[in-house]
Amino acid sequence: RPNAWAFSAHPGEADRLLELVIGGRKTAMSSDARWYDDQTPAPHVGEMSIIVNSHGRPKALVVTTQVDTVPYDEVDAEHARLEGEGDLTQDYWRQSHQGYFTETPPPGASFSPTMPVLLEQFAVLYKED
Repeated sequence: RPNAWAFSAHPGEADRLLELVIGGRKTAMSSDARWYDDQTPAPHVGEMSIIVNSHGRPKALVVTTQVDTVPYDEVDAEHARLEGEGDLTQDYWRQSHQGYFTETPPPGASFSPTMPVLLEQFAVLYKED
């Protein structure tokens, strides 16, 4: 059974990002790779996920199609565009993600331009408007 999750713990943000997925604009995401370990495995190609809205209602089923890990300062413009947020630029991605990664580091870690970032691409298998 696929895991079910929302894009954010903040209701407005979770629903905003979900709408980007449903609308076809968002087909990628990124996370601090240092959060993953034996107890919290990293996403893998072929893994399916149920994306829920801020009320916990399933709205989309996605499958991971690509996973890469690169230093933060090497995330390219194409990945920024695939994330579908803001003006779709690498500059926007860096500004917004630096803030997020600074506020949510794993215990004992901090933001660094060379920190590992897990880049995940996905395809929508099912969506509910």
